[in-house]
Amino acid sequence: MTRVRQSPPPLTSFRERLGALRHVGPLFLLVWGTSAPLTAATMGIRLVRSLLPVSMLYVGKLLIDEVIRTAALPGHPVGWNAWLASGLLDGTLQLIVLEFLLAIAADVLLRTGAFVDRMLGLQFSISTTIRLMEHAATLDLEQFEDSEVQDRLERARTQTSQGLGVMGQVFGQVQTLITIISFAAGLAAYAPWLMLLLLVALVPTFVGEAHFNAVEYALRWSRAQQRRQLEYLRQTGASVETAKEVKIFGLNGFLIERFRGLSLDVYRANRALAIRRERWVGLLTAIGTAGYYTAYGYIAWRTLTGRFSIGDLTFLAGSFRRLGDLLASLLVGFSSTASQAVYLDDLFSFFTITPRIHAPAHPRAIPTPIRFGFEFQDVGFQYPGTGRWAVRHLSFTVHAGETVALVGENGAGKTTIVKLLARLYEPSEGRILLDGHDLRSYDLDALRANIGVIFQDFVRYSLTAGENIAVGRIDARHDHARIVRAAEQSLASDMIARLPAQYDQLIGKRFATGVELSGGEWQKLAIARAYMRDAQLLVLDEPTAALDARAEFEVFQRFKALSTGRTSLLISHRFSSVRMADRIVVLNEGAVDSMGTHEELLAQKGRYAELFELQAQGYR
Repeated sequence: MTRVRQSPPPLTSFRERLGALRHVGPLFLLVWGTSAPLTAATMGIRLVRSLLPVSMLYVGKLLIDEVIRTAALPGHPVGWNAWLASGLLDGTLQLIVLEFLLAIAADVLLRTGAFVDRMLGLQFSISTTIRLMEHAATLDLEQFEDSEVQDRLERARTQTSQGLGVMGQVFGQVQTLITIISFAAGLAAYAPWLMLLLLVALVPTFVGEAHFNAVEYALRWSRAQQRRQLEYLRQTGASVETAKEVKIFGLNGFLIERFRGLSLDVYRANRALAIRRERWVGLLTAIGTAGYYTAYGYIAWRTLTGRFSIGDLTFLAGSFRRLGDLLASLLVGFSSTASQAVYLDDLFSFFTITPRIHAPAHPRAIPTPIRFGFEFQDVGFQYPGTGRWAVRHLSFTVHAGETVALVGENGAGKTTIVKLLARLYEPSEGRILLDGHDLRSYDLDALRANIGVIFQDFVRYSLTAGENIAVGRIDARHDHARIVRAAEQSLASDMIARLPAQYDQLIGKRFATGVELSGGEWQKLAIARAYMRDAQLLVLDEPTAALDARAEFEVFQRFKALSTGRTSLLISHRFSSVRMADRIVVLNEGAVDSMGTHEELLAQKGRYAELFELQAQGYR
């Protein structure tokens, strides 16, 4: 079996980071698909805002020139009323009102844009998370168990909340570019060569920021597994699921020390990078500042010689300062956007992971009812990255309508067989037949819909009691009668009747109103899921480990009675329970050791008889 291809290493060259901008187009389509009206609104608001700075600065220049011109007129009126009556203030007042309106518009657009961006960000996070969950649901169990896939999933999850930031940066860059063009047009009309001086002064800052953005991404990329370890330690050290063992074994100090060591390692790496970045970028920024004051001195000199008016001085000095800041922001922002776009590869590359287990183009219909059963023909399975076979040369049949028990020591391959039956794994060799046809010829979802499996490590959902049962057939979650029937069949109904809200009672201690259950009560809920499913093949894989011997016997007696006429598979370490099966398959090191009824296997005096006797001694 092949492992998922390792995600690409971080991009280090500027050309590679520039190439990462290819993700901006697909990202825009994602954002537009999230909400076209909000996307159009944020683009429109940014366009108008991009023209406001130069407009306000130019109106300020006109206002200063108008005030100076009016002040230089002979024969000034005396008093406020005289000034108004003379009409000399009309131009000045009009410019003040215009600048006031522009300031109000800038504030309103800023607040409106922030609101639109916030709403768009929330919708984008929701829709992208849903898409991520939908794609993750298509992946194979083997892929979920691959640490590389876990790292890529962790990085992709981060981008569901941060991905819109890249799109916001792109929109911001376009807004800044339009503002730069408007300032540059005004500046070029007075002194075009100042633009060249500005660019030369800003290039070093741009190069420095581009370099350190790449280094920062490389650091984050290399620390993905460490971040998962930190999250695991954080959850383990402070969660209801682990609290008992952590307290009993006194693990708090160990977990805190491990967390402190890992987090300090991450902190030191980030601190070293931050120090280097501030040192170099600070030096390069000083060069840009020197360029600005050179240009400022030139503008002041031209004003002293009468070439520029005081309004021109104000406009040019303000324009040059703003233009310098904007160009620096654009160049650094462009590098940052390119580097941030690299992170988008974490999101889009996750969507390129494709499952290996899938349905055929033209699947065979699942037989209803199953006529012959399931047959393992020389089946072998090897977990990826290991040299050991979980099962090999496995050949046996589960006949239709038959109850078969699988027994064997830990590691004998019992649970692996169940996962192969449900096509959670594919055989590395050999094949599994259903009514004489390879399992791979059937539709995958239809096959799993006809198999009801409860594993030993079943999930304890923080849902209501009814919903914990309904997950067995989630599309029937509104069928209360079916849920109640499944609870009665699993012997969980009496326990549910004692709950404050019965089937509507939230289960588990994750939330404030939840009620915790004992291990045995949880298992009865889980077993009810198998009956809720009403599948053609019922499988109980050690789901009664937390029950006492009597309770487990009652559950299996009920299971045997309810599975009459349907195919069923049960796994248990208690031989008193498996003896009720029609046939018992004894496994040893991934192969069939022997098979037969309880009496036949005892008479053979083989491994089954030996294990049975060892267990029986414990009850004497």
